[in-house]
Amino acid sequence: MGDLCRRLGDIPPDRVRSQLSPGSATIEDLLRPENACCELVDGTLVEKAVGVKKSYLAGFIRDILSPYVRLHNLGMVTQGDGPWELISGIVRLPDVAFVSWNRLPNAEVPDDPVPNVVPDLAVEVISRSNTRSEIARKRGEYFQSGVRLVWEIEPRLRTVRVYRSFEVFEDLSDTDSLDGGEVIPGFSLSVAQLWKELDRRGNTKKA
Repeated sequence: MGDLCRRLGDIPPDRVRSQLSPGSATIEDLLRPENACCELVDGTLVEKAVGVKKSYLAGFIRDILSPYVRLHNLGMVTQGDGPWELISGIVRLPDVAFVSWNRLPNAEVPDDPVPNVVPDLAVEVISRSNTRSEIARKRGEYFQSGVRLVWEIEPRLRTVRVYRSFEVFEDLSDTDSLDGGEVIPGFSLSVAQLWKELDRRGNTKKA
């Protein structure tokens, strides 16, 4: 198990589904209801790292990105339960993904529950149980498969890193903006707006 966890990116052993022998899991296994929050990595079912803050921030990014994509009819945006088959034997669930129409067969929303289609943009919101090695492995798979842009966002440290290839990146400050570049032309989301969303507080005063 130790060697397996290291190969998967030094992930905690409790995120490996042990019902199936490592290396034997298939997409059919992934689609079982009990494995809904798993990724398929080298024939192993790996539980996706979860967290409320991670989910909330990913949802906020999706809610900003999706209307822009729809308005300009650029493609489709999925959230963290949308699996994409990358290189052989790898199915990942980016926290947010954008796929342009020209990457989708017949420029249509696919019927296949796990399309063999590579997103143009993959967004990873990093949580406590994600390791650096795991995120680096994911990033490598994304670019090896043909992803054009990766955003890595860490809410706890309030850092944003934009990758345009595996090793070419830019760290953004609070005065910068996440932009879609050539992948999503014209789209922009300020980094300060991300953190402002995390700092939101409700009105608890009684009438």
